[in-house]
Amino acid sequence: MAASLPVLAPIGGVVVPLADVPDPVFAGQMVGSGAAVEPPAGVAFDVVSPVAGKVVKMLPHAFVVVEASGRGVLTHVGIDTVKLKGEGFKVLVSQGDTVEAGETVMHVDPTSALAAGYSMVSPVVVLDTKPDTATVSAGGSVAAGELLFTLG
Repeated sequence: MAASLPVLAPIGGVVVPLADVPDPVFAGQMVGSGAAVEPPAGVAFDVVSPVAGKVVKMLPHAFVVVEASGRGVLTHVGIDTVKLKGEGFKVLVSQGDTVEAGETVMHVDPTSALAAGYSMVSPVVVLDTKPDTATVSAGGSVAAGELLFTLG
């Protein structure tokens, strides 16, 4: 068993259990265990890396950082936001970059997503982990860069 992994909140907002995310893949923890954060409505926000490591996947609406022990942490900003094709998302790092935990990786203006009726609830999951293996430490609300959950 790998050492426990602290995962920071990539955005500030209200902590949402994965079971309450309006997407069956995340709600069913099919991609991994974790938690989600819903940012304040209609306000632009920065997204920070939840762990230190290498950015192995960088899309306008989502990214994966693999930390030192090899676990990938997916941050998915909003639900169905892939349909915006990057509108409202400004990516600040590149695939292959090394980032620190808490380092800003993108800036998001949710205006287009909200106008399209998309939820900005943002799941944060450790890929390929068993359901309910994350211990959510934050209750209520969390600031970007604060501990969101610990895995293991």
